[in-house]
Amino acid sequence: MSLKMHVDPDKFKSIGNGFRVTIREDGIRGLAKGWAPTFIGYSMQGLCKFGFYEVFKIFYSDLLGEENTYLWRTSLYLAASASAEFFADIALAPMEAVKVRVQTQPGYANTLRQAVPKMFAEEGLWAFYKGVVPLWMRQIPYTMMKFACFERTVELLYKYVVPKPRSECSKAEQLVVTFCAGYIAGVFCAIVSHPADSVVSVLNKERGSTAVQVLKKLGPKGVWKGLVARIIMIGTLTALQWFIYDSVKVYFRLPRPPPPDMPESLKKKLGLTE
Repeated sequence: MSLKMHVDPDKFKSIGNGFRVTIREDGIRGLAKGWAPTFIGYSMQGLCKFGFYEVFKIFYSDLLGEENTYLWRTSLYLAASASAEFFADIALAPMEAVKVRVQTQPGYANTLRQAVPKMFAEEGLWAFYKGVVPLWMRQIPYTMMKFACFERTVELLYKYVVPKPRSECSKAEQLVVTFCAGYIAGVFCAIVSHPADSVVSVLNKERGSTAVQVLKKLGPKGVWKGLVARIIMIGTLTALQWFIYDSVKVYFRLPRPPPPDMPESLKKKLGLTE
């Protein structure tokens, strides 16, 4: 709904108004329009994002060493997540372009199968990747905030909120902490990425426009249109993503490292050991 609000703000003035207009024009099915490219695109992106994040986190950690990994852990999370998202967006871009066409151009196409050949015939392969740079502008800061904020929030929750160490918490209690940290991270993600999301949505709708032209057209107020809807959507989505990701690790008994603890060697250097 936030997509429609900043693509056509005169028609979709608020969340409630947007739902009413959509149902009136397209029925209940209109609320699910574009579900296929959304599902496929974000599934591919999610697999790449979470998978590459783990790879890059280990890679950068090995370069830094144990002590610097702890001292510079926030920077490590930011670098690993940015690297992962760069590749994840290449997988997402085609489906994101299709989704925007289906959802924001009435009569253009109703399904993924209708939209793809039509877009390719009109603009070639460029139709699916012309939004990749604005997508990087939106998704890389979003993902950096998502992973870094989540990691540090989990650390703070176990340190200041949860009344017992993580090792003493049940799997269910740990998953509750994961969900809460994911939702908090999602709120910050939505705020950081919303202006670029507005630009990407309009850019994919309007052929021949550039990101700079769209940004000038929207103005400072227009880029923040639909922020509340995006916070609700992204907060919930991010919390569920982290919950599912952690649940899969629990189910398959995959490694789930605890929040980072200062290495003994660093404690000795800082005089923190007895």
